[in-house]
Order: sequence, then C-alpha cells, then structure tokens
Amino acid sequence: MKKHPVSRRSFLTLGAATAAGVLTARGGLSVFAAPPTASDRVPLGRGGATISRIGIGTGSNGGQVQRDLGQEAFTRLVRHAYDRGVTYIDTADNYRTHEMVRRAVQGLPREELFILTKMPWHSDSFRETPLKELDRYRTELNTDYLDCLLLHCTTTSTWPEDLAKMIDAFSEAQQRGWIRLKGVSCHGLPALRRATHEDWIDVHLARVNPQGHHCDGATGEWAEAGDIDAAMKEISAMHSRGRGVIGMKIVGNGDFTSAEDREKAVRYALSCGVVDSMVIGFKNSAEIDEAVERVDGNLRSLAA
Repeated sequence: MKKHPVSRRSFLTLGAATAAGVLTARGGLSVFAAPPTASDRVPLGRGGATISRIGIGTGSNGGQVQRDLGQEAFTRLVRHAYDRGVTYIDTADNYRTHEMVRRAVQGLPREELFILTKMPWHSDSFRETPLKELDRYRTELNTDYLDCLLLHCTTTSTWPEDLAKMIDAFSEAQQRGWIRLKGVSCHGLPALRRATHEDWIDVHLARVNPQGHHCDGATGEWAEAGDIDAAMKEISAMHSRGRGVIGMKIVGNGDFTSAEDREKAVRYALSCGVVDSMVIGFKNSAEIDEAVERVDGNLRSLAA
C-alpha cells in the first residue's frame, strides 16, 4: 500500500478533529463536528473557492516591514503561518514582495495556498497592457494561476469607466485560467459605493474595524476619519449579492497596539456576518500566534 506523508498542519487538523469527535472508517466524523477554528477553509463568495479565515499580509507600510525582514526570516514567517493553518497570502505589485513570496512558498502544495495579488492603475503600462503585467506576476510568483487578482486602491466613483480596459483584461484572464477570482480594493466611500453595483466583481478587499481607523470616509484620503456605519452598509450589500469579502485594516494598519483594541476589532470582523476572511500584516511569529488564538477564542465564544 502506498504511504501518504502527513504534513504538520494536516496532523494538527486531524488531531483537532479527533478531539472533537470520532473518525469513521471513511474519514468522516461521528458524534459531533469540530468547532470552527482559524485554520478552517471557508467559502469566498459565489466562485466556489475557499480561503483560510486569516491571511498573512505582505504590505505593511507598503511592504517595507516585510522586506526588511530579509528572505530567510520572511520564509520562516510564512512557514510558521502555514503550520498554523494560515494558507492565504496577500501581496501586491506595489509591495515588491512577489519574489519573496515565491521563495517562501517553494515546496508547499500549490493547491493548499490561496495567493492574492493586486494590480495598480497609475501608469500606462497597467492601463494599456494589463495582461502583460499579469503574465509578469505569474513569473515572479512562479505559478500558472493566481487565486485572486484585484484592482488596487480605487478612489473615485468613476473607476469602472476609467479602468474599463483593465476590467476587460481581468475577465479575459479569468477565461484563460490565469486567475480564479477577480475584484477590487477601494479607498473611500465614493469608490466603495460604486463597487457595490459592479456585478463583474467576485471579491472585495474592504477596510473593516469598529473603531473606523483607516476605514472608508467621504473622500478616500489616507488619514481621514472613517465612517464605519456607511462603509458596512455597502459591504453588507456586496456580501448579500454573493461576493466574497476579505477584511483589511483589521488592526488599524498596525496602529492598534493595545490588546483590547485588537480583540475588539477581531471580534467585530468575526461577528458582523459579512466578512469571510481577514488579512493582517504580520512581522513575527508571535503576532501570528496571537491572531490565531484570538480568532479561535472568539469563534468558540460566538458558537456557545
């Protein structure tokens, strides 16, 4: 009989399952199912894809925080996240971390990863030849396909018209199998409100925290006060249309230095009912451990 190796992450998942119930001969659970955890793969919108509840972000301070770690430390960080069940990796052209991600995931099963990147729109090369830029991404990340590609940081209500060529290219890339899902990240209520009504979107990367810190406001300016009630109205409408929602700025762009603020923010994202996954820019393994344990604790509390 052929033996199948079991990874540390698979072993931990198996251990959690057997602790919560009895495995049947067919591999299913009898008695009762395991409680939800941070390491679960959950549906992301209508596209049939799944994603880990937590993602590791590589764009803290524009990616400077992660780049400053150096490749060896960054690889250890990604591998530690993977062992804790964090299999969603969030990057972007602007972060200049594609090649770091490629080296960090080398040897890991591609089908277990959810790799998301983002394309800027500020230059002619992206506006006019987006497929060429996307092919570069595939080379830099050493993957035939990306799980998700987003338009990065739209800020106006006219972005669908302004970026029509890019939008068409994303749809073509999806048909070619270069990307599985497509979508947008918005900064500011004008762009966010328009996104609600754009049905080509599969996934939204949306700014979410109950403090409204670095969340969407009236203009989309970086330091403006966020209007979390208005933003969540749009995000809820997006989710009700069957789109995936990934929450970002969960810990206020890293500004939530108190455990109380982080707890409040994570609990809000898990309990609001419209955030499928959340991405956090980690810089060390202790931050990953805290986030996983915080999510696990809140999921147990919410399920009780």
